[in-house]
Amino acid sequence: MADVNTIRSTAGSRASAIDEGLRAHMNKVYGTMSIGMLITFAAAWAISGLSVTTDPSAAAAQLSQDKYLTQIGYALYASPLKWVVMFAPLAFVFGFSAMINKMSAATAQTVFYAFAAVMGISISSIFLVFTGYSIAQVFLITSIAFAGLSLWGYTTKKDISGWGSFLIMGVIGLIVASIVNIFLASSALMFAISAIGVLIFAGLTAYDTQKIKTEYLAHAHHGDTEWLGKAAIMGALSLYLDFINMFMMLLSLFGNRE
Repeated sequence: MADVNTIRSTAGSRASAIDEGLRAHMNKVYGTMSIGMLITFAAAWAISGLSVTTDPSAAAAQLSQDKYLTQIGYALYASPLKWVVMFAPLAFVFGFSAMINKMSAATAQTVFYAFAAVMGISISSIFLVFTGYSIAQVFLITSIAFAGLSLWGYTTKKDISGWGSFLIMGVIGLIVASIVNIFLASSALMFAISAIGVLIFAGLTAYDTQKIKTEYLAHAHHGDTEWLGKAAIMGALSLYLDFINMFMMLLSLFGNRE
């Protein structure tokens, strides 16, 4: 018969290894997400800088009294290309999710960073519409809210997996309402979309964090490093989308416009 202390020691060592692996996994998720965020905002800032000029002779269209759109700005924000720029991130996400199983972890990470750059181009107009101070202020508020919600999702003993179907239905509703409002241009509907969107993506932040944790714990004993690598990328993508969408909704509600 095996020694009881030996069994306990082995079980304790295995649990300790899983805990260390989980911490490393979550660090990779948050680290990958953070790099993606840096790429997004760097791309958005760079593109917005190339899109605006104060020189009328280099202008393609007037933006405000003393600001003009360059040829790049006109193409991105005023030409039919704006529809491609607007919907490119959505198409990218669907394509990425469909192809992830056929990619290596390294390729998936590269594609994620490419997606982050595309998202930056898509949201670059925020630097034309909102003041830099309000963008920084809302980003800080979003970061604090995201950190608290993600921490709660990671540490809570409550099973919130049941939230998933309700929250995904909410996201689909937001997408449909946002597309409809492109044509209606209703400020009241935009306010409702933003307010409800903040709540939905707040819930998704906690839900996705717990999901990442539970999926790791369910697969950790298999030792499939390739799967874990891709799972970290997909986890980073989920949390990245939660953050970006919550930021954009809060900016729409509280951002000061130029």
